[in-house]
Amino acid sequence: MAVGLYVTLLWEGLQRWNLEMKEQELEQLRLDREHFKARLETLQADSGREKEEKLALRQQLNEAKQQLLQQAEYCTEMGAATCTLLWGVTSSEEVVKAILGGDKALKFFNITGQTMESFVKSLDGDVKELDSNENQFVFALAGIVTNVAAIACGREFLVSSSRVLLDTMLQLLGDLKPGQCTKLKVCCFWYLRTSWALALSAIPSAGCYWLMLMSLYNVSINLKGLKYISESPGFIPLLWWLLSDPDAEVCLHALRLVQSVVLEPEVFSKSASEFQNSLPLPRILAMSKSRNPRLQMAAQELLEDLRALECDV
Repeated sequence: MAVGLYVTLLWEGLQRWNLEMKEQELEQLRLDREHFKARLETLQADSGREKEEKLALRQQLNEAKQQLLQQAEYCTEMGAATCTLLWGVTSSEEVVKAILGGDKALKFFNITGQTMESFVKSLDGDVKELDSNENQFVFALAGIVTNVAAIACGREFLVSSSRVLLDTMLQLLGDLKPGQCTKLKVCCFWYLRTSWALALSAIPSAGCYWLMLMSLYNVSINLKGLKYISESPGFIPLLWWLLSDPDAEVCLHALRLVQSVVLEPEVFSKSASEFQNSLPLPRILAMSKSRNPRLQMAAQELLEDLRALECDV
């Protein structure tokens, strides 16, 4: 009896102990659950706040982008209007002298080169609207350079103090594809030679090549300028490359620049061998029979100059 009672009491004790342990475990689980639930609610609240903050930041970012876009458009529009006006007044030699006499001239032409380079790189084969503010801005800048180069003191300034701009324009002429941005090409070339009135009257019908070619052609009037650009790496191949352009005006001003080199003995003597070995004679002969009277005359004059120099023509 005593043993049986002892066993019974022991068993009941073990059961109570097991029950208490399970209750403690359940209580601990309940506490853990409440703890994790509280943490979850805190994290959810934090996550909600972070989402709201991100949404607010995203909205602020979009607003900032919109403001920057508006500011960029405003600056481009203002730059186009201002530079177009400046393009017009730089047809006056006195105005050009006043500009070059200021302390901001060099900075202006450095910025001009950077702006033109950025514009050309942004093309990536696309054609921007001709009447866009961006186009007008860049064309006006190139037109200003063309006018400055049309004046003796302007050519001297560009050759002496702004060679980076000349290097940029030579590089851009090679970067632009044939038929692409023709107006800017010719202005860069003719900057090396004509008057503002001629340049401005030619602009509406051509493309980006124009402005660069006009500028370089104007610069070539200056002997030091012609020497500098003719000694630029790849200059002769660049001329032949420009002569392959489908636009007649590009070819016309390329021919004129070639003629500038041919007619200057000191310059031509240094490149005569390369001229004779790589001269695209069939292309020039074809242009001498062009229906475009100006292109035909320029090609014929160049052929006569080459014959006078006893080149193999």
